[in-house]
Amino acid sequence: MSLGSIELGRHPAAGLRPLSFRGIVVDFPLLATILAICAYGLIVLYSALEENSSLLLRQGVRLGIALGAFVVVSQIPPRLLRLWTPWVFCVGVGLLALVTVSGDMGGGAQRWLDLGIIRFQPSEIMKLAVPMMVAWFMHERTLPPKFSQLFVLMFIVFLPAILIARQPDLGTALLVVAAGGITILLAGVSLRVIGFAGVLAVGSAPLLWHFMRDYQRARVMTFLNPESDPLGAGYNIIQSKIALGSGGLFGKGWLNGTQAHLEFLPERSTDFVFAVMGEEFGLLGLLLLLALYLALIGRGLFIATQAQETFTRLLAGTLSLTFFFYVFVNAGMVCGLLPIVGVPLPFVSAGGTSMVTLMAGFGMLVAIKGNKKLLAP
Repeated sequence: MSLGSIELGRHPAAGLRPLSFRGIVVDFPLLATILAICAYGLIVLYSALEENSSLLLRQGVRLGIALGAFVVVSQIPPRLLRLWTPWVFCVGVGLLALVTVSGDMGGGAQRWLDLGIIRFQPSEIMKLAVPMMVAWFMHERTLPPKFSQLFVLMFIVFLPAILIARQPDLGTALLVVAAGGITILLAGVSLRVIGFAGVLAVGSAPLLWHFMRDYQRARVMTFLNPESDPLGAGYNIIQSKIALGSGGLFGKGWLNGTQAHLEFLPERSTDFVFAVMGEEFGLLGLLLLLALYLALIGRGLFIATQAQETFTRLLAGTLSLTFFFYVFVNAGMVCGLLPIVGVPLPFVSAGGTSMVTLMAGFGMLVAIKGNKKLLAP
């Protein structure tokens, strides 16, 4: 059926084709879900930003830039993504090394590069570059990876992670390790190797504790017992729990959250925006957001099952499951189930760099889906 410049069709193996707007291919279910989450997020942010229209407009501009990245990346054939992957990875590692030498300080950490025109965090690039590089390495090799190949994969994952952790940015370093680890798991690593890695991780915990900064150790201790320092290290999580609990089932209503508007809740527009949503929209509001997230993740996994080569299958699966990991970590730390590591809530928390990275990742999913359609008989 043809509707002007929009063409809809069916394929026996995959249902509806992506929409085509004058040659631009967009996966409608995926895009619609992303826009729904972003719209919901802007509503919550308006309250979290104390009804400041200018700050909300600034976030809207960031969202527009992120959507532009989504459209641009979605039009890149996966074959080119695979060819560019080593260069993207090497440039990303080089930028991380440059940060350690001449990076800008922000929030007590040296994470930023200022190029005059743009100021950004190179660590965000590695959230995509690391899983891409792992998938690239395994593309023309037999699965599951051999034991000798795991050492190469570990180097790919931990080299940028160590550089990021030195900034220090432990939260992003863990996300990079998670993205690379998920890709390796999807490649079919045996249970024996997974068990060995688990034992190694537990055994290296004391070593990791030795290299952690004082504030990072404080976060771990606060996670174990927030009430030990209610006005210091434990303040954030205690106020977050109060906000979530006071919202009840239906919430206090939009713009009526006392924890946020009376400034008891810190970082309410970034790391703890999930708590603002819980206080004003209640448990049902949170469940609605989580349902949208699950729909988005499910769509991504469906695209992964339809991919026709190793690189695209591993990449699509990793992007979907890594997004789940982001949501799980943010919701977990806000609820007190995980230590606070500074991971924003995807498509909801205020900020631009992380949103652009996420949108670019979902643009890759659309590119993979569109490539499948082109190859389909």
